[in-house]
Amino acid sequence: MNLIEFRKLVSPKVIAANWTEAISNQIPYLGETLFPSKQKAGLDLKWIKGAKGLPVSLMPSAFDAKATFRSREGFKFTETEMPFFREGFKIKEKDRQEILRIREANDPYMNDALNRVFDDAANLLDGALVVPERMIMQLLFPENGDAGITIEANGVSYVYDYDPGDTWKTSNYMEISSSYTWDKPEAADPLGDVQRAQDKIKAQGGVGTILAMNNNTFKLFRAIKQIKDLFLTINGQALGVLTDPQIVSVLKSTLQLDGIVVYDKQYKDEDGVTHSFVPDGYVAVLPAGPLGNTWRGTTPEEADLMGSGQADVAVVNQGIAITQIVDAHPVNINTFASEIVLPSFERMNEVAVIKVK
Repeated sequence: MNLIEFRKLVSPKVIAANWTEAISNQIPYLGETLFPSKQKAGLDLKWIKGAKGLPVSLMPSAFDAKATFRSREGFKFTETEMPFFREGFKIKEKDRQEILRIREANDPYMNDALNRVFDDAANLLDGALVVPERMIMQLLFPENGDAGITIEANGVSYVYDYDPGDTWKTSNYMEISSSYTWDKPEAADPLGDVQRAQDKIKAQGGVGTILAMNNNTFKLFRAIKQIKDLFLTINGQALGVLTDPQIVSVLKSTLQLDGIVVYDKQYKDEDGVTHSFVPDGYVAVLPAGPLGNTWRGTTPEEADLMGSGQADVAVVNQGIAITQIVDAHPVNINTFASEIVLPSFERMNEVAVIKVK
């Protein structure tokens, strides 16, 4: 098998098809459902944030009088430049020497060689999905109420402030008093806390019908006296520990919720340290439907190399580019994944966050 034949077997198009089929059977990230992907040209990202407010009653008017013109309320135009991410792996000359002995498709080492390449490529593409999910979860669960995105690695720092002036923090972020945090089961008032958060969303013209948190935070509900007492009142059963379905049932009926999302997926950062996407001790109160968009720009690989004959390029997930280039000296096959990505948060004012512990 020569180099050309091998490259056809592990081309970006084949890698893309293989990866797309594999992820179709996986449970999608929460952020993918709340911030669906869209692609645009270039780096600039513009959106209108917080445009929805409460309806304002029409001005009274006399007959035959000119109408009073209404000013536009609540529109804030936001513009920024999206960040760029790129990483790759090599098939080196030594690897190629091992591959040279593979001559036929039924060679027992053929699948092993191909799978190594596909696994390396899948790791890059999976990592490309982690980037926007980290961003979205930083926006939905802003620690200490500082709504923004920070990613620092490889000598590059990306910092985006989605709440200049702390306007959202002042109106939509809550910290529970230390005497009533949810790890104090006798004193905690989770129903009142969530209702106050819903009121904050209502004041912005939205309706908070979904609670989102991680499992460690959800476990706090099980021990809270208020929830147990409410279950006893509704069902006439005294329980030492409530089951998850019982807790969900009580909360949904009492708070008029459509659902409760317990999200425990994790990722490894650039240094290999494992993190939860959702931090402990935070609850997000969300409206139904998409909250914004995950915008992907056109990468240099897609814009300049696709169809150029200088490299082999395929694009997945509306903007993640897979690129393969051969170095002549030394003879290396280089495969890259790259993306330009940043979420917009048009319905930010309809989201409230509670720091409960």
